[in-house]
Amino acid sequence: MIALLVRDLRLAFRAGGGFGLGLAFFLIMAVLVPLGVGPEPDILARIAPGILWVGALLACLLSLDRIFALDFEDGSLDLLATAPVPMEGVVSIKALAHWLTTGLPLVLVSPVLGLLLYLPPQAYIWLVVSLALGTPALSVIGTFGAALTVGLKRGGLLLSLLVLPLYIPTLVFGAEVVARGAQGLEVATPVALLAGITAGAVALLPFASALVIRINLR
Repeated sequence: MIALLVRDLRLAFRAGGGFGLGLAFFLIMAVLVPLGVGPEPDILARIAPGILWVGALLACLLSLDRIFALDFEDGSLDLLATAPVPMEGVVSIKALAHWLTTGLPLVLVSPVLGLLLYLPPQAYIWLVVSLALGTPALSVIGTFGAALTVGLKRGGLLLSLLVLPLYIPTLVFGAEVVARGAQGLEVATPVALLAGITAGAVALLPFASALVIRINLR
């Protein structure tokens, strides 16, 4: 499984597997929003939590269709299905590789983008915490959507339509954590709900994704 993780990371870095694509989108969106909304700090500070979380969600969405597509096209997915490694483990490693190459860079760069959008200083820590807790759920849910559409030609649009509704709870509670943190309010409840969504997704969806892949490969 470690070898599979290393292989996926190498593909992401060397073969255009999506590393940098989501991060570039996130950066460009944070730069364009002040140009479209206006440079007023009060307005930008008020909408920054939602903008940053929507940007993170869309950035994660960009590379989802590549999670299984390359393996399906070159036959590696069939080999992985017959390998002694459980498919649930393969799915979990794929989700981890996606998070390391897409979600983690967003977490690390988010304070800089918060500065561009005049996010109040007290909200920076909650922006990082919310993204660190929520982006793993985005990767796991996205992996489930990629499993549903593996093998479909031009399945990228269908994947987006399937996954976006499932992202809504993570988006709502993630943005709520940052908004409450910016106002100095209590954040324990939305943080707990966000962590619960991620824990539930990590615990359940790899089994559902593995089942879907086995069905698609028959």
